[in-house]
Amino acid sequence: MPENETAATPPGAEQPRSISLTDPRALRAYAHPTRMALVGLLRRSGPFTATRAAELTGESVASCSYHLRILAKYGLVEEASGGRGREKPWRATARYTEWPKDSEDAAVAEAADVLSAAVAERYFERVLRAMEDRHRLPREWREAEMFGDSLLYLTPDELAAFGRRIDELLRPYEVRESDPSLRPEGARPVSVLRIAYLDRDIPDEDDDREE
Repeated sequence: MPENETAATPPGAEQPRSISLTDPRALRAYAHPTRMALVGLLRRSGPFTATRAAELTGESVASCSYHLRILAKYGLVEEASGGRGREKPWRATARYTEWPKDSEDAAVAEAADVLSAAVAERYFERVLRAMEDRHRLPREWREAEMFGDSLLYLTPDELAAFGRRIDELLRPYEVRESDPSLRPEGARPVSVLRIAYLDRDIPDEDDDREE
């Protein structure tokens, strides 16, 4: 399950597309809101120091330094070059974070669900902020933005295929993240959320048969 935060590729380095978390300790460590925020900021505008991280997040320098060390412990960030004295910069190690959708290991499954819930909460907060500020956008952006949902009756195989088709649709635009020369005039960063879940609030025929 990828968390789609865009990443700035460090100069002179080829950044991996994703890092996979499978250790329950790593999954739970990353579920902390400040740590997710730091990784997202590093991917968009890093590398930067703990001092800069504090300015961007509103946390103390000591707090940011602590959280960055925890993230480094699990391979999500690493020290970057160009530091001065004790002011060492940090950078993200990958463009995306992935973790299991399901696992036979109960500890992994539980920790993955905790992380997924934390990411969903972060998505919700970001959408609310966007809605609060959208009245300041030019009219063409307000009309182009999407906000809605659809109810589809699908099999698991169809849902998986649907996800792959969405990935294929987005792939030509994703290359613009690391290569600004590919961005047409007027292009701005747009977050696209992909969330599809079995809706248990709507009873279906299978529920009736189970009873």
